[in-house]
Amino acid sequence: MSSFSKSESRIAMENLLCDEVWLSSPGTPDLSHESEHYIWKGYGYADLFYTTKEDSEQALVICLKKELSYMPEAGYLDYLQSKNLVFARFRAVQWLIKTCTWLNLSIGTVFNAVNYLDRFLSMSQCHGWKHWMMELLSVACLSIAAKFNETSLPSLDELQMEDLEHCFQPSTIQQMELMVLQALKWRLGSTTSYSYIELITSNYICDINYNLHKELINQVNRTLVKAILDFELVPYPPSVVAVSALWCSLEELVPSSYNAHLTKILKLINQDHEDDIMECRRIMKAWLVHPFYNMKVSEQCSHYYPPSPVTVLLTDRIDMINDCQVDLSVFKMPLAGSNVFKLDRESSGNRKRKKVLRMDCNATEGHDADQQLQQTSIQAGPEAA
Repeated sequence: MSSFSKSESRIAMENLLCDEVWLSSPGTPDLSHESEHYIWKGYGYADLFYTTKEDSEQALVICLKKELSYMPEAGYLDYLQSKNLVFARFRAVQWLIKTCTWLNLSIGTVFNAVNYLDRFLSMSQCHGWKHWMMELLSVACLSIAAKFNETSLPSLDELQMEDLEHCFQPSTIQQMELMVLQALKWRLGSTTSYSYIELITSNYICDINYNLHKELINQVNRTLVKAILDFELVPYPPSVVAVSALWCSLEELVPSSYNAHLTKILKLINQDHEDDIMECRRIMKAWLVHPFYNMKVSEQCSHYYPPSPVTVLLTDRIDMINDCQVDLSVFKMPLAGSNVFKLDRESSGNRKRKKVLRMDCNATEGHDADQQLQQTSIQAGPEAA
């Protein structure tokens, strides 16, 4: 039995979500009134698959070697800024965090989902992202991450129960999942900043008491979740972000001995990243002074998505919207062929005032083939080493 039970690390998100405020519009909910109901199902360091220190050290070496191959494409930060997608990404990540918390999914699931979203966005050649596109991508990434990480899966309807303005038909989400999987080449075992915390703390921070060790992991997890919200940290390798979070947490929790721990940890990281670690630490320290430092993207609210050419209706004013055609080729991924799939909009009593899309539908010559594709369920796919 592990010394750190899963229940003991479930508080990793509570303090973060207490202070989170949705910044997109006056109509969005304030999480501070609901945070007391949120519980995070995280994992303690001893819940690893590795039974010996040697195995754990080898796993750390493997993570360091492969982390760059799971990062977004070069120039991703410039793409976000040039396409006015900084706030769009912020809100998508915020939704992923809240939904994972509400559904009691593991903390690793949200980190993987954000990784899939960033990698997909960095490969997209789309010049005009719309609100429904980002929401569909977010749902698809979370669904894939849950399938990869969780033993008990939420339904696609459950994934869409909170804070989305559009409701998508399961077949549409599944086709979006397939597009994401193909873009990522089915490489889902991402190395994220969260991947390092258990490996490092279990091997290199062993001389502090149980309660302090537990609090350290929780503190680092909270810092890392803030980090995935901050677009400025996107270009840095996961190991750099993880070590920076550990540095800040050790400095706060064990000020008398953090230098000794830090010296051991820094030896694990390529010395070429020393400046990057210092810069990441500077950004994280700024959060302590200005809690909403990484939410400065709210200044870009006026640029949040180009105007959509579709008609928006409220579900509490209609009972059912007929099937419409949604052209997924608008995502402009480097894949052959065009994808046109159905988008269904339904209303329900517990989804008051949720917006749905009504889009003009035109028959296409490939309609029969598309219908056949819609009936295909996405199964667990192969993952490249």
